[in-house]
Amino acid sequence: MFDYLIVGAGFAGSTLAERLASQSGKKVLIIDKRPHIAGNAYDHYNEDGILVHKYGPHIFHTNGERIFEYLSQFTDWRPYEHRVLAHVDGQHLPIPINRTTVNRLYGLDLQTEAECEAFFAERAEPIEHCRTSEDVVVSKVGRELYEKFFRGYTRKQWGLDPSELDAQVTARVPTRTNTDDRYFGDTYQAMPLHGYTRMFERMLAHPNIKIMLNTDYREIVNHIAFREMVFTGPIDQYFDYCFGKLPYRSLEFRHETRDEEQVLPVAVVNYPNDHDYTRVTEFKHLTGQQHPKTGLVYELPQAEGDPYYPIPKPECTALYNRYKELADATPGVHFVGRLATYKYYNMDQVVSQALSTFDKIVGTKRERLVVATQPTTVVKPAITARVPLAVAAAAIKTDGKSLPATSGSSQNGRRALLSTAE
Repeated sequence: MFDYLIVGAGFAGSTLAERLASQSGKKVLIIDKRPHIAGNAYDHYNEDGILVHKYGPHIFHTNGERIFEYLSQFTDWRPYEHRVLAHVDGQHLPIPINRTTVNRLYGLDLQTEAECEAFFAERAEPIEHCRTSEDVVVSKVGRELYEKFFRGYTRKQWGLDPSELDAQVTARVPTRTNTDDRYFGDTYQAMPLHGYTRMFERMLAHPNIKIMLNTDYREIVNHIAFREMVFTGPIDQYFDYCFGKLPYRSLEFRHETRDEEQVLPVAVVNYPNDHDYTRVTEFKHLTGQQHPKTGLVYELPQAEGDPYYPIPKPECTALYNRYKELADATPGVHFVGRLATYKYYNMDQVVSQALSTFDKIVGTKRERLVVATQPTTVVKPAITARVPLAVAAAAIKTDGKSLPATSGSSQNGRRALLSTAE
């Protein structure tokens, strides 16, 4: 019998599995419907030997010392500060908008923050209460910069005009009067040295943790005994969509390999006004991998597909709150993570929420027992798969150290994580 059944092997589920197993001695079964751990942060070596992020770029950044120290138990880090350019009027310009952006776009020579602030102030449209994403940008930098950098991108990303979206969408992107071209300003900015999947493997390597992949929790929930559940999937799915489906935006990822060492000047280039895709990412900027070829991914927003982005509209929040009332009244189940709380969290925020949930669990023990309703044998997943190892098909050189290429079929003496419940 397991103390915890955890649904989802992304950041929320894996953090709680690790804490419950290592700190509380709990027996944990973690399951995922995908054939791999690490959720949307999953990375792997493609057929050309390039380390790529299957579900688009994941750049780690946080101001939380506790979060960074926690994850540092499972990975070394490669220092990395993220920079993004926007393709506007035939130029590659820094985004978030800063003084360099303004100078290059308008052929100006603003020298100080005060001069840049005055430039924005001349163009800004005062709005007393910013209710929409359009209000936020127009009130800071004016309508022209809004049209060039934000409106088209937002309409592609969300399928809605910024005037229809909550202020929180564009409020996430700052406007700067200095020349700081970093996308994030957080204290800790780094990438897992050997990739996210390797970090997750180490998180889940505790003997008290068993893993089942290719498994929908509904297939096994009545066949396995457990005391409590951690649910990180869609909250509306858990309650059988009794109030209707929560709306999401999805993405299509188009990966390609180029026979060039480098294609983009930075890791990510946004396309607010051209093409169907919103952005293009070149992974070698993120990973530091040295390879004669390079891997790119193009992101095309769409209405259908895997749920990625909760729709930031008041009516969507109201629908979620109805499900939250049910969740709050459901004993023995902890709803954690993006999908379970219908919020667009960064990776560090998900880890923080999971650590806080663990703290609450430790402080409030429950002894509720969920017993299998059908006897004897545990149902195994229809497809049995090993947890994919982040194994290099080509050597990676980082910080002056080369990692030897290894075979994807070799375990190299490492204990396979995947195990069926016994």
